[in-house]
Amino acid sequence: MKSSVLLSVVSAMCLALLSMPANAQATRTWISGVGDDANPCSRTAACKTFAGAISKTATEGEIDCLDPGGFGAVTITKSITIICGVSGVGGVLVSGTNGITVNLPTATSRVILSGLDFEGNGSGVNGVSMTGLGQVIIRNSTIRNFTNFGVNMAGTAGTPNTRVVIQNVLITNCAGGGFNVLGAGGATNNAEITNSIIDSNTNFNLQIAGPGAVVLAGSVLTGTSPTSIIVSGGGQVISYGNNVLRNGGSPTSTLTLQ
Repeated sequence: MKSSVLLSVVSAMCLALLSMPANAQATRTWISGVGDDANPCSRTAACKTFAGAISKTATEGEIDCLDPGGFGAVTITKSITIICGVSGVGGVLVSGTNGITVNLPTATSRVILSGLDFEGNGSGVNGVSMTGLGQVIIRNSTIRNFTNFGVNMAGTAGTPNTRVVIQNVLITNCAGGGFNVLGAGGATNNAEITNSIIDSNTNFNLQIAGPGAVVLAGSVLTGTSPTSIIVSGGGQVISYGNNVLRNGGSPTSTLTLQ
């Protein structure tokens, strides 16, 4: 009798395991410079790249860096957080493509990118490229040497809830420009730049073309000629008194000072 009961329990457990989805995703995954994307991306068996980890990370989950490494480009289509910089900087070195592409499905979707070092090496397109809906927060990061923009916020036509927050970020030496806020098809895009430096980008440091507003606080925009800030299409830039805006000519539209 005991053997029959034990056999029944074991059989039930085996059936339960077989019925579990093979592609179950974790709320937190890990990557390492010595990881392997064939791993489950656990703390003790980390993955190697952002692209390898994101498919194993649940929506609204988190990818953490265990140590410094070059973790490659990735496309993000769901709410997720990538955190590096505590144990080591997360390197994103790319050629001929975007560092991170974000295309979110809903206005409430949100991506957080922290502790990353984006290097375009003179051939990468955009450091971060945002289309679709939702919000992207970039903090404690460096973006440099891209052929297009450090951050390109394209948005989607008719979407009033698209937003980018840049906090403690350096954007420099990008050939197209530093931070480009483009109102695609009349989209309203809004952004905040706080405690950041946008310096020595070729065509502009900041451009907003289309409806929406960019708020500047505690930041430095300098070293770009002939124009550091370009405003058109009904957009506006609101600058609080603790910013440094110099060495880049005059804004092409009225700058609101608070």
